[in-house]
Amino acid sequence: SEDPQALIMVLLDELLRAMRAYVNIVNKQEDMRARKNNNLTRSLTIIYGLQSCLNLDEGGEIAENLFKLYEYARVQLLHASATGETTGMSAAISAIGDIREAWSMINHGLKEQSVG
Repeated sequence: SEDPQALIMVLLDELLRAMRAYVNIVNKQEDMRARKNNNLTRSLTIIYGLQSCLNLDEGGEIAENLFKLYEYARVQLLHASATGETTGMSAAISAIGDIREAWSMINHGLKEQSVG
């Protein structure tokens, strides 16, 4: 992509959507196995993509912390899948939502600089 910040925003938006959908399905305890598995797989795939985009050599503490956050979200997804417990997922969703908002502000600031 020519706009890596926009790509990260799309990935974060899709991750949050898939994780929230997964939590909703688990909390409703509905038998929507295919839909639940689709959201789980989608979330795990996006997390892998986000982790793969990190430059741990040059990104310093920020990259390391993002990797840990994504890993926490991955572990919580797998835990929820195995147990049906979504408390950790809610915490992960909240933290990723905060990161998404920060990316949004960064992306907005970069666009303003390129126009100005």
